[in-house]
Amino acid sequence: MARIAHLSDVHFGAHDPRIVAATEAWLQRHRPDLVVISGDFTQRARPEQFRQAAAWLNRLRAAGMELLVVPGNHDVPLYDLARRFGAPLRRYKRYISNDLCPFFQDDAVAILGLNTARSLTIKDGRINHDQMDMLRASFASVAPEKTRILVTHHPLFAMPIGKGGELSEAVGRHEDAVRAAAEAGIHIALAGHFHRTYAEAADRMVAHAGGALVIQAGTATSTRLRNAEPQSFNWLHVHRHDEIELQVVVWDGASFQRGHHVAYFRQGGAWIGQDMADPAALPGIKVAEAAKG
Repeated sequence: MARIAHLSDVHFGAHDPRIVAATEAWLQRHRPDLVVISGDFTQRARPEQFRQAAAWLNRLRAAGMELLVVPGNHDVPLYDLARRFGAPLRRYKRYISNDLCPFFQDDAVAILGLNTARSLTIKDGRINHDQMDMLRASFASVAPEKTRILVTHHPLFAMPIGKGGELSEAVGRHEDAVRAAAEAGIHIALAGHFHRTYAEAADRMVAHAGGALVIQAGTATSTRLRNAEPQSFNWLHVHRHDEIELQVVVWDGASFQRGHHVAYFRQGGAWIGQDMADPAALPGIKVAEAAKG
């Protein structure tokens, strides 16, 4: 089993320092096997914001945390056009990580991160064909019993992002990207970007999507809230590639507390979700999924 904390959209420069400290406290107390952070480390890709994000990451590393990180669109300068088009992720590479497509593997999981941030778009993401080839190749030699996880900032799929159910834009080259993920045998797809907690079976979102469970994280530390969701992140217990627990960890104004807890398992080729009873869990965020049976 692998225990993974999935955080996203920390947005240093539009963050709450109390909540940043609370993430550290929670992670040090629970000691995940891996911390995944799916982009948007900064609000406007400025040096001071990157320095704050780097200091936070260094504290996590100093505490013994294993990290896998990818950039987000906010990590590309918006108003500095020369840097935006000439060296869009130079500061990210300097302060956060020089590896834009990291790979992690242990006895239980194999995890690939792909950079979806681009200069030519303000908020949307893309995956190119070289990355799709990397996706297929990275998992080609992975043992079949391991859980295969893909991490991106932008989700591969169009998402319901508002209370009215309006859909987001899918990542650029969406159909090819989904096909590559299916061919690579991805079991879990982790992303962020929309500041909304969400989970759904990929094949319920688009045809021929393979067997992945798509899991979105809300914003972990930003003050830029959406859909009346408080700050949160996801706590995953990956028992096997067909049996996963997802618990939302929710900011209550003073600390992070347990929230909605769902167990997912594959049955008859489909993902089924069941609520896990937890009287102490906070209300306020429900995993906005349709995969529950």
